[in-house]
Amino acid sequence: MSNRQPPVLEIDNLRVEYPLANGGLFTAVENASLIIQPGEIHALVGESGAGKTTIGNAVMGLLEKPGRIASGSIHIGGKLLDPTSGSADGVVLGRDVGAVFQDPMTSLNPLFTVESQLTETLRTHLKMDRAASRVRALELMKAVGIPEPERRLKAYPHQLSGGQRQRVVIAAALSCDPTLVVADEPTTALDVSVQAQILKLLRDLADNRRIGILLVTHNMGVVAQIADRVTIMHRGKVVESGPTAEVLRHPKAEYAKALIGAVPRIDMRLDRFPVVGEEAKGRAADAREAIRAKAFRADATIDGSEILSVENLCVDYVTSGLIPGSKGHRFRAVDNVSFKVRSGEVFGLVGESGCGKTTIANVVAGLVKPTSGRVLYQGKPVAGEGGIRRVGPLRQAIQMIFQDPYSSLNSRIRIGSILAEPILFYRLAPSRAEAESDVAQLIEAVGLDADSAGRYAHAFSGGQRQRLSIARALGARPRLIVCDEPTSSLDVSVQAQILNLLKDLRDATGLTLLLISHDLAVVRQMCDRIAVMKSGKLVEEAAAEALFQSPQHPYTQELLSLVPTLDRIRGETEVA
Repeated sequence: MSNRQPPVLEIDNLRVEYPLANGGLFTAVENASLIIQPGEIHALVGESGAGKTTIGNAVMGLLEKPGRIASGSIHIGGKLLDPTSGSADGVVLGRDVGAVFQDPMTSLNPLFTVESQLTETLRTHLKMDRAASRVRALELMKAVGIPEPERRLKAYPHQLSGGQRQRVVIAAALSCDPTLVVADEPTTALDVSVQAQILKLLRDLADNRRIGILLVTHNMGVVAQIADRVTIMHRGKVVESGPTAEVLRHPKAEYAKALIGAVPRIDMRLDRFPVVGEEAKGRAADAREAIRAKAFRADATIDGSEILSVENLCVDYVTSGLIPGSKGHRFRAVDNVSFKVRSGEVFGLVGESGCGKTTIANVVAGLVKPTSGRVLYQGKPVAGEGGIRRVGPLRQAIQMIFQDPYSSLNSRIRIGSILAEPILFYRLAPSRAEAESDVAQLIEAVGLDADSAGRYAHAFSGGQRQRLSIARALGARPRLIVCDEPTSSLDVSVQAQILNLLKDLRDATGLTLLLISHDLAVVRQMCDRIAVMKSGKLVEEAAAEALFQSPQHPYTQELLSLVPTLDRIRGETEVA
């Protein structure tokens, strides 16, 4: 009798369907199969809407109704998953199967502290007492690299940065030492230094504890760095699957070749991002031309003049004390930062999560009041010690693309109305019919179907929602767009379309971008100048090419050394 341990996950010819209101069926996943052995990391990649997250949800029994498993089977640790109940006998979600979801803000309860949410899992599944669960929670916070873990335990989710929230979610998923972890974009919100910590942690868990990991991601560099095997999906179907080195170095399917070719490079700068598929190249061209033709006033030129000035900016946050009336804690998020952005350029802000990048973005957009210093737009104050001044043309001129596409779109309003709102508010169309025409062009320009206007935000994938957020920002016809991680939730093919669109608009109209990103390959391709931040301070500023070829500050050198690329692929020597 064999003592071989069964696969931690085995999916055989899985088909997932969603009944439509008109009586038809939408097939989200069609005849997908994959196997994950103990200690193996299996990456699932493809464009947004390809069915990756649907497979992860099916494994965890979290398919949203009326979605259903129509055929095929799922075995977890050799135990068959019941397609009707979404559970397997003897398998407990949260204990045996850990989950890391794509959006950390919706994974955490905003009404409870981090400590209460981590200890709840430990006390429920492992029957720990309060003291022991707190000690274990603190160990988990340290393991995933959260700074000042003792203080962060007492914090609420909204008091953490996006990357810190994602690390808390990962800590919760690992708390009970599961045999299988389904990780849906676990490093999307993380900068390269923290991403390196998380990837090493996941790899160590697979190697040392024999945990199997289903890694859903669009980051091909992450796949190359830690995955043993990779499956590429397109429109619900598996197009290629095999050992990571074999698939990434020698892809056989045309779609796989195009997808891998679209990965941004960090070793050199290209004029344009390669785009997957002729359809993606051509379908939105007319809409983009229409937007370029009328979206900006004629005096928007790329003349190199100063458009944005940040002068000695400081931002403090004060947290209330645990006891009413007690003294709170003051935290300086931005410490005496100064830089200038020229008209028509793409200026990048990079650094690890929590370093103050998003806080600066919020000050520029008029959403946060600075403690000291000031921000000027074309010489006019946007924010300063006297408060925030965003009225009239100034309010229209500066728009923002937020990091989180889930919470930045109103779930109760149809997409068409969301995109028409800035057009109507700023009176950029003479009639509602003309506004609807503009909305249709915006939707097509960001690569979505025309019928998207009549749908709600929940009907779109994470990447599709981010494209809609970009369309909304463009609708106001701004001069300056503050882009806070605009492509963090996009796969490489859609990312290429969006970044090419932003480049086209910049070249044709003089659009200026303040680009905040943890993806240094994207920053290399997009930015003219870059400022590097660490712990609230600006440590280096240089032209993009100079910074990547000869970084001066040790922190910048460390960041660049940690970027995962396709040059070093796990398991390549075994294949060779």
